[in-house]
Amino acid sequence: MTHLNIGDKAPDFSAKDEQGQTISLSDYKGKKLVVFFYPKASTPGCTAEACNLNDNYERFKAEGYEILGVSADSAKRQTNFKTKYSFQYPLLADEDKAVIEAFGVWGPKKFMGREYDGIHRTTFVIDENGIITDIISKVKTKAHAAQILGE
Repeated sequence: MTHLNIGDKAPDFSAKDEQGQTISLSDYKGKKLVVFFYPKASTPGCTAEACNLNDNYERFKAEGYEILGVSADSAKRQTNFKTKYSFQYPLLADEDKAVIEAFGVWGPKKFMGREYDGIHRTTFVIDENGIITDIISKVKTKAHAAQILGE
């Protein structure tokens, strides 16, 4: 789905997180970053994925990774999602879909025979220099940390 490939420079972005703070790719210069795009906060698959990453947060930190979640939900919905599950990482409220479209994860989807446009659940792993080192499009929501950390 995405037009990006492993080895590409990650798109530069700036967007507000659930608290209204502006977060940019440049904030993570010199750090490894996991950016996971999910369709909708507080839905079963998205909750399983986000909780799995949160449960393994210390392992990500130990490997030098930061984590950033992105969906087109409002800041209020992202705040509720983060608060309910005590996520230790920011969630971007990308309501204008600028970050989602920059990474090429918005497009036609099918669900129960219905076609519509939406966010394709995709994770990008970005190295310290802003280069994409992995793209995971077949996300295992309950075992996503293992997919990213190569277990």
